[in-house]
Amino acid sequence: MLVAMMTMTMANAENENNNTVQTVNAYDMTVNMRKLAVTLGLNMDQMEAVQDIHHQFCNEMMLASQAEGDERAALVEQAVKKDVRYMHYVLDEKQYKKYLMLLNTTLLNRGLR
Repeated sequence: MLVAMMTMTMANAENENNNTVQTVNAYDMTVNMRKLAVTLGLNMDQMEAVQDIHHQFCNEMMLASQAEGDERAALVEQAVKKDVRYMHYVLDEKQYKKYLMLLNTTLLNRGLR
């Protein structure tokens, strides 16, 4: 009986750890900057600015991953709005539209939208 209870406890702990890892992975927005630069057709100045903006976005999303429920959703929304606003300042219209498509697809695929 004791072995069965310990096994069940360990299985529950493992499931919680797996859920936590999946949650953190969903909020990890790290991308290959070279591929993003090529996809968007960034020049050197834009690449540096986009890298800084994206680094800040990644940090804010990781903070959101640690929050609970409604607070998490609010932090994600806030991070996305700030990222989009800053990117719109740096990118031209064609690049910006492509970036929005990539960002929205990523958020949808990860279940964050």
